[in-house]
Amino acid sequence: MSTSAEDGAADVADAMADHSTPTRLRALPSRLLMQTATHADRLVSEGLAGADARKWHYAALLALQEFGPVSQAELSCRTGIYRSDLVAVINELAEREFVERAPDPADRRRNVVTITAQGRRHLRRLDKLIAGIQDELLAPLTMPERDELTRLLTRLLEHHAKPN
Repeated sequence: MSTSAEDGAADVADAMADHSTPTRLRALPSRLLMQTATHADRLVSEGLAGADARKWHYAALLALQEFGPVSQAELSCRTGIYRSDLVAVINELAEREFVERAPDPADRRRNVVTITAQGRRHLRRLDKLIAGIQDELLAPLTMPERDELTRLLTRLLEHHAKPN
């Protein structure tokens, strides 16, 4: 019996080998990016679910580790998680003692979120998991090709993220 990750890989392979799709359509970079992104999202979501985590948990813990304690509003900006969704993410992480939330001493109306020692340990486990998923996703590429792909994707994203 196949796993859903195997099914997802088969779907991507089928799409690439599907000669009933017009050649020009199969060669469109935008379509290839979308199909690869869909596959990558599935791999990450399923991998994290196996560790009882979600993408937003990982993003929040990474931001807290890198930037230190921040307000919920700042954490929302740093992760791209909508403020209304971030409350649920923080609640889930706090319930598992991966983060602590406390009133900001400078402004008691807002909360400051801090990663805990247990949260840092959990993040290390998730980092290893994510590294394995990246290896699976990028398996056909050499390390220099992976670096080049990352550089090119970053360049595209930075270009399109610029305000008009």
